[in-house]
Amino acid sequence: MAGEHVASEYLWYIPNEARPGHRGDDVVEGHNSLDTLTGQALAIEAHGWGGALIGAGWARPDTFTVATALAARTTTFRPLIAIRPGYWHPARFAAAAATLDHLSGGRVLVNVVSGRDSLAEYGDAEADPARRYDRTREFLQVVRRLWTQERVTYRGEFFSVEQSTLAVRGRHPRLYFGGASEAAERVAAAEADVQLFWGEPLDGVRERIERLRALGTRHGRDLPPLEFGLRITTLVRDTTEEAWAEAEARVARMGAAGDARDANWDAATGQQRLRALAARGDVLDECLYTAPGRVGGAGAATTWLVGSAADVARALRRYGELGITHFVLSDTPYLTEVERQGRGLLPLLRAGAGTAEPPAASVSV
Repeated sequence: MAGEHVASEYLWYIPNEARPGHRGDDVVEGHNSLDTLTGQALAIEAHGWGGALIGAGWARPDTFTVATALAARTTTFRPLIAIRPGYWHPARFAAAAATLDHLSGGRVLVNVVSGRDSLAEYGDAEADPARRYDRTREFLQVVRRLWTQERVTYRGEFFSVEQSTLAVRGRHPRLYFGGASEAAERVAAAEADVQLFWGEPLDGVRERIERLRALGTRHGRDLPPLEFGLRITTLVRDTTEEAWAEAEARVARMGAAGDARDANWDAATGQQRLRALAARGDVLDECLYTAPGRVGGAGAATTWLVGSAADVARALRRYGELGITHFVLSDTPYLTEVERQGRGLLPLLRAGAGTAEPPAASVSV
């Protein structure tokens, strides 16, 4: 419930990209090599993060393959693997994810994404948003049943299996889900474990949490209560003034570079919400910076929490008071910020949640 201290999860982000320079990252040579990506994952372990989101898209290296390689080279790192129905058949995905979860000792997390992508390039033909979310509901139902039941028979509009039993089942990954449309929220309320929000002001997040809880009741949710997460950029510097100077300089550079938004993003309900936020003002609440969305930023992590570690920790704790318990944070350069925020921000967050831990020892990566 909002206002209670509950165990929170703090994840980072690993840039699974074909091209270097994601959101201004400084790694160029071998930016997506196994050694570089492993170095990111090991730094995440060393500096106190629980794991990292690894994004999905046809224009990126295959996310599940990257996550598998990183799980094999780490010991506590938990990959939050973004996957798409339509790219995966639910039975094949259920088997792959359950196997990786087994081999990694229960470290797999799954982020189910239904937004538009280069569908035709990988043979998907379902472009209608409402039908994509109907299909996602079936996908989640099939996957969860295969993870927990034997001899599953499921006959849906989009997917079916007959007397299907996975070789590995029982313990299974947690299912995260994103999406801001009405269709997406109906699916999340009934079928997901964790709903991920993009960085909106507190009033918008409060409203969405209340609506999702009511939808769960209305649609007969028979799973444990839906949990909530936040995906946002955290721009942290030693002082408030330093952080805002850096944030404003970045936005100026983004504006000078021109608008590079993708049409798929412009059509998304979540992206439209972010653009509406920018129209309300460049700074909302105490330190939520919306200007990146105005000058060309798109997608998750477009809005930034800006300030000292104390400023940003205070802002994140206020989301926690609303019921947010899963935080996916990031800033660039990714490797530098893993350490900076692991040393400066995470201890404040854990102390505020009553679970203070000493910062991890530094390692060279």
